[in-house]
Parts: sequence; C-alpha cells; structure tokens
Amino acid sequence: MSQYKTYETERLVLKPTDEDDSEFVLALLNTPKWLEYIGDRQVKTFEDAQTYIKNRMSSQLERLGFGNYTLIRKTDKFKIGSCGLYDREGLEGIDIGFAFLPEYEKQGYAFEAANKVKQLAFEEFGLTEIHAITIKENTSSQRLLEKLGLRFEKIINIPGDDENLLLYSIKKEEHI
Repeated sequence: MSQYKTYETERLVLKPTDEDDSEFVLALLNTPKWLEYIGDRQVKTFEDAQTYIKNRMSSQLERLGFGNYTLIRKTDKFKIGSCGLYDREGLEGIDIGFAFLPEYEKQGYAFEAANKVKQLAFEEFGLTEIHAITIKENTSSQRLLEKLGLRFEKIINIPGDDENLLLYSIKKEEHI
C-alpha cells in the first residue's frame, strides 16, 4: 500500500506511478506523440521502465510529496495516460504535464486529469504557481493549457537542449 494518496475525478483514478506500472510506462514513453513532442527517454525494455520510474518518478514523489500519476479509467480499470507535477531539471518552478495512449486521446480525459492536478497543486500541495512547457508544433497541448487557465509567457530553452519551448504559467490567485 502506497503512503501517497490516490485521487479521483468523475471518470478517472489518479494513482501515484510505481514499479507496478512499468509495462504501461514502457508503452506510453514509446508512443509516436511522446517521442515527437516530449522526446525519446531511451526506455526500451521493461527493466528500463522500472529504472525510469524509480529514478525519475518515485524519487521526486519521495522528495516533494507529489509527482507523476498513472491515470486509470474507472469503467474498465485500464491505464490510459499519465499526468503530474514535475520538478524538471533546467526549469524554474513546478511544471504540469500529461500524456495519453493514442486510443484515449480527444475524449476529455486530459482536461479532467490536468484540471484535478492543477487543483491539487494549489489546494493540497501548497504551490503558488505552476508552469508548463511544450513545443510549438504541439498545438493540442497548447489549447489544453489555455483551457486550464495557463497563459503563454515566453520562449525558453532548457540547458543542454537547443529546442525552443513555449513556457506557460498560472498563479494560484488566477486559479478558479
């Protein structure tokens, strides 16, 4: 039993990602949109996924009390995507992010999950501002961020990566 809380929305369970999610994480990190819009994390095997979860997800959850959540559809218990709050290297502040298996896109799950995570950021985790980054070509992500109330701030680069990223932000007082 995890010491970290699981959350719910109308249609989803948001469970802290753990090594039991390795098969799902392996599939998600190798979807075409993940590779195109987020980048290749070199997670190619079940063992790679376990290591990625341990080093990148569980360690942040232990350090900050929040992190990546595996999204489970209530109707059939399928793992359909992930959403969370991330302390990304090279980015000041906390970043909200989301990704879905292709067959679960464009069904409102991303807004439902990200809106819940945004609410938790401000009301449970005590954050005063959250950010998001995306590439210019990922217009569906940009629309979702704007629907969540985040607004475009500026173009940034993360050290070691020359790709231009669009930075979005929302402050707690702007959250309704």
